[in-house]
Amino acid sequence: MAAETQGEPRDRKPCLQGSIEAFQDVVSSAVFIPKEDGVISVSEDRTIRVWLKRDSGQYWPSVFHTMPSSCTCMSFNPETRRLSIGMDTGSICVTELLSLLLSAHQGKVSVVLFVLEMEWLLSTGQDKSFTWHCSESGQQLGTHRTPSWVSGLQFDVETRHAFVGDQSGQVTILKLEQDSCSLVTTFKGHTGNVTALCWDPSQRVLFSGSSDHSIIMWDIGGRKGTAIELQGHSEKIQGLCYSSHTRQLISCSSDGSIVVWNMDVTRQETPEWLDSDSCQKCEQPFFWNFKQMWDCKKIGLRQHHCRKCGQAVCGKCSSKRSSIPLMGFEFEVRVCDSCFESITDEDRAPMATFHDSKHSVVYMHYEHTTGCLLTSGTDKVIKVKGKTDGKQLNPRGSHVCSYF
Repeated sequence: MAAETQGEPRDRKPCLQGSIEAFQDVVSSAVFIPKEDGVISVSEDRTIRVWLKRDSGQYWPSVFHTMPSSCTCMSFNPETRRLSIGMDTGSICVTELLSLLLSAHQGKVSVVLFVLEMEWLLSTGQDKSFTWHCSESGQQLGTHRTPSWVSGLQFDVETRHAFVGDQSGQVTILKLEQDSCSLVTTFKGHTGNVTALCWDPSQRVLFSGSSDHSIIMWDIGGRKGTAIELQGHSEKIQGLCYSSHTRQLISCSSDGSIVVWNMDVTRQETPEWLDSDSCQKCEQPFFWNFKQMWDCKKIGLRQHHCRKCGQAVCGKCSSKRSSIPLMGFEFEVRVCDSCFESITDEDRAPMATFHDSKHSVVYMHYEHTTGCLLTSGTDKVIKVKGKTDGKQLNPRGSHVCSYF
């Protein structure tokens, strides 16, 4: 269920290290090149570019290549230095030197993912299909039809499970074999379409972001399907990244906000909303309860729900607002009067920090070895945020502040 949001987020401190501004169209995807102080970008202007950082702190293009059509997504494996690029024609280019071109989809490729351990290339498209190919031979190994356009994809190497999020708000788990797949289960918790997925294999937790502004943490391995909601954005979620060594989830939304969530705490599952014909506090009838309204000669009231206990309450019995960070509510939400009294100042202590990227984010990438975050926006700019203590200079001489 989507929660109300009230007020502005706290502690908005952008920390820019550098930016790249040489594109004719939106950058659909960009990633760091580990150990080389570089960035690879693909854009809707049909270009692939490699940017290397100079001693001045500026990024300069060292490789430029024009593709036959717009590039919609990308996956880069630093071990093999192999780049997999999805295009709006439905084709996928697997490249070290533009060596393999696959015709994988009938529509625009939405997500592409290279799995080194399996030598598989997973992809989804607007043609409502999920496919996997052998990245060596280019042979299609299998395909699976999805109920709607897929916009999120993750893969667990150990169990060979693929997590597929689509525009209906559903997350499907598939078990992949060499040439077949089977449906394991589906999760439905979002009221809007799934826009991003992130998988933590060590904790066996899946994060899903949605256009309903919410993030859901699905505890697949530990508590078998427990779902915990995270509410800290006011617009559509555009990207999710997870830092396993710091136990932090990083999320971004279309309004440019970036939230860093502390996941090294035991969070509480949000309660189901209860059904009732009258307020479960004062017993006044709701407006559809004609019989009780007639019997007590009172006008029915509007129904609300307490976000902490889930009870159906009227406005008078839920006049208070409070943040509940342990339940994922970083903004103030509606709570009943009795729950409000039970929430302490310690309970309201924030468990996330908020930052403003200063542009509408399209894509986000986090490099855990350096602690650097990259965002590309609708302004056709790539922004790089660095990791330091906020006072000292980085080795290249440019002053940066830290998100993490």
